Amino acid sequence: MKDGVNGVALGVFVFFFLAVTVMGFLAARWRKAENEASLDEWGLGGRSFGTWVTWFLLGGDLYTAYTFVAVPAAIYAAGASGFFAVPYTILVYPLIFTFLPRLWSVSHRHGYVTTSDFVRGRFGSKGLSLAVAVTGILATMPYIALQLVGIQAVLDVMGVGGGENTHWFVKDLPLLIAFAVLAAYTYSSGLRAPALIAFVKDGLIYLVIAVAIIYIPIKLGGFHDIFAAAQEKFAGPPGGKPTGALAPGAGSQWGYATLALGSALALFMYPHSITATLSSRSRDVIRRNTTILPLYSLMLGLLALLGFMAIAAGIEVDNGQLAIPQLFENMFPDWFAGVAFAAIGIGALVPAAIMSIAAANLFTRNIYKDFLKPDATPEQETKVSKLVSLLVKVGALAFVLTMDKTVAINFQLLGGIWILQTMPALVGGLFTRWFHRWALLAGWAVGMVYGTLAAYGVASPTQKHFGGSSEKIPGIGEIGYIGLTAFVLNVIVTVVLTFVLNTVKAPAGTDETSPADYTADAGDPGVRAEPAPVTAGVPDGR
Repeated sequence: MKDGVNGVALGVFVFFFLAVTVMGFLAARWRKAENEASLDEWGLGGRSFGTWVTWFLLGGDLYTAYTFVAVPAAIYAAGASGFFAVPYTILVYPLIFTFLPRLWSVSHRHGYVTTSDFVRGRFGSKGLSLAVAVTGILATMPYIALQLVGIQAVLDVMGVGGGENTHWFVKDLPLLIAFAVLAAYTYSSGLRAPALIAFVKDGLIYLVIAVAIIYIPIKLGGFHDIFAAAQEKFAGPPGGKPTGALAPGAGSQWGYATLALGSALALFMYPHSITATLSSRSRDVIRRNTTILPLYSLMLGLLALLGFMAIAAGIEVDNGQLAIPQLFENMFPDWFAGVAFAAIGIGALVPAAIMSIAAANLFTRNIYKDFLKPDATPEQETKVSKLVSLLVKVGALAFVLTMDKTVAINFQLLGGIWILQTMPALVGGLFTRWFHRWALLAGWAVGMVYGTLAAYGVASPTQKHFGGSSEKIPGIGEIGYIGLTAFVLNVIVTVVLTFVLNTVKAPAGTDETSPADYTADAGDPGVRAEPAPVTAGVPDGR
């Protein structure tokens, strides 16, 4: 590890940070609408993004700074079991091809801004809508915190903020500045800011990975030596217990498979994923994106290999999240290390902005408007959503500054378990009205309680509770992903209670949608007209 502040790397990092800050504020003028005082404009970018803007926005949304840092860190710590992120991002795109176009159509037909809007309209239940909204907000908060953890990891490796004995304000001042800038341009520009910055973020990430996958192996003697070093480390000391494996063993296959499948099912239940989706201009944009988004999975597979490279490079860190930033500083020239750090830092700003907007939209539409001020005007909704987006980021910042970083990671894992429990109401509702609203609410409650209690009982070498997201599957006895087990229980309860409630003819609520709503496209009667082409010199994202 280099001593002191890496001035060259810091200078490059600051240059890119200032560049995207300017872009964030200028984004308010990009595709400027006549009426900006609506959640359609501030929170969904006017529902006007074409294929490439949506692709970069979704990529910037899903492949975050935490992905950049944590996936190879998992490989660095435990071996190939960390590769579960690659198959789950491959599984997810055929899944979303089946339901996202339907969600886009019905949402544009009725002006839905959030998944809870759809659930309320489909099942006529504010209670079920509230459950989905609260779950989305709870699951998103630690996710935002982890983006700030990613920025903090980069700043630590660059030597910014001083040592452990430095006053907390001085140490955390760079993170506070980054937070303030993020909050300011998100408040000003809404979803347009991360959409524009995503071009820079993803371009930098692809550049860094392309260079790293060629340059670092050359310096380390090739992939043969890299894998040999990893094999030696994971084998452990002679006569000792292995610390990992280059390939998952037979005993871990259930855990690996259920974690990959459960994560794939959960990914597009997150509010920020849906927010990016609903910002697109047509069904075809969604379908095209499900076919080209797997390019990010290729990038993720190459990114994961950096974990093995960190082992071969002799990286030794107490916090595994620092392994990849430290690898970049040790292996790259200072100026390119700055580029790599900028990629991670900007990779945190884009998803953090989208996540805070998504959480704010849920609060505004499904708590504030539904329960506190039903007659709220579009202008009032927008104002409240802007303020809540600031509060969400303040909460995430407080989480990072006051709690141990492993707590943030464990709560993010818990968030994945929680958000998966909204799938029966959302995806089930897109294809059938058979499920009863009370049954869906009961199934959600059972999944949430079981998932939370099971995760609470998981211990790790460093903590007694919430030490992981895998536990024995009841009735099978194999170790599996808690979220998927909770989801299965959720579905069973929902199906059984639906039979009972439909049999006794319990009130089912009013469905405000019609079958034609789920296949409607831009330009169809009742669907918002496609925006007029933007002015010359500004990319339209086609």
